[in-house]
Amino acid sequence: MPTFDEKEKRLVEGCISNDRRCQEEFYRKFFKKMYPFICRYTSDQEEALHILNSGFLRIFKKIEQFEFKGSLEGWVRKIMFHSVANHFRSKKNNLQFLTLEDYDKPEQANQLHNFYEEDILQMVELLPNASKNVFKLFALEGFSHAEIGEQMGISVGTSKWHLSEARKRLKNLIAQQNLRNDAK
Repeated sequence: MPTFDEKEKRLVEGCISNDRRCQEEFYRKFFKKMYPFICRYTSDQEEALHILNSGFLRIFKKIEQFEFKGSLEGWVRKIMFHSVANHFRSKKNNLQFLTLEDYDKPEQANQLHNFYEEDILQMVELLPNASKNVFKLFALEGFSHAEIGEQMGISVGTSKWHLSEARKRLKNLIAQQNLRNDAK
């Protein structure tokens, strides 16, 4: 179980107490990491800020649920990812923000439009454990390959390989499911 420094613990406790200074400090601390994370899903700066601020609002409403188990940054990333998902789900009921390599051609991108977020996440669960974990940490939680390597005790190159392998397998699973849907 990771140990939390007193400053981070004080910051969370201040946010739980609704201390505006702690909330501002918390916002500033995580803004630098979360804004680029959200910009991976949208190039519209106004939209990114809207998603980011919705995420922070959700964090401040749920901060008392953080139990100091695991990383605070990981917990924040998870909530931010849910804010991204909720934003795009409200715009269209399919998973357009999850990008898989080689889905940049229109006919390939259309394959993703047939799936809801839950369908893709179920497919992710079918991946081998190491590839699944790397994919989740990179694509869903926004960690870098260096951070993943450190967390999982693997090299950056191995992390990149697992991500590439996960994407290939997901593309195959999506193609197979599309064939089954077309056959119906």
